[in-house]
Amino acid sequence: MPNTNRTMPAGTMIPVLAYDDLHVAIEWLSRVFGFSVRWIAGDHRAQMSLEGGAIAVTRQPGPPPDGSLSTISIMVRVSDVARHFERAQQHGAKILHAPIDFPYGERQYTVVDLNGYVWTFSQSIQDRLPEDWGGQSVNL
Repeated sequence: MPNTNRTMPAGTMIPVLAYDDLHVAIEWLSRVFGFSVRWIAGDHRAQMSLEGGAIAVTRQPGPPPDGSLSTISIMVRVSDVARHFERAQQHGAKILHAPIDFPYGERQYTVVDLNGYVWTFSQSIQDRLPEDWGGQSVNL
C-alpha cells in the first residue's frame, strides 16, 4: 500500500472528473449524491468522499488541452512511481509527463492509454495537509 499522505484518500483508485464550473459541480454532487468535500484548492480542484470512496473534481472548461479524448481520467496510487514509470515507458505508453514531485506530497507521472484516456500514477512522498500547500481542509 502507498505511504500515508493526509491530502490523499486511503483508496488506490481515484476517478478524476472535469467540469466547466467546479463550484456548481461540488454543490450538485453534494446535494444529489451525498458527497462531502474533503478539501478544496481555489476554483480549480477539490476532493470529495462518499462512504469510504473518493473522487477528485477539477475545473476544465472545454475539451482537454492534452489531446486526450475524455474529461474523465483516473489516478492510481502506487508504492514506487519511478519503477512504474519505467515499465510504462518500456512498453510504449504515450507519456504526457515524467515523474514530478508536487508540493501536496505526491510524486506523479501521467500517460495516455490506447483509447485516449489519461492515467496519473501517484506515490505519496510526504504526509501533507491541504493547508501546507495552499488548499483548504473541509472534512478530512
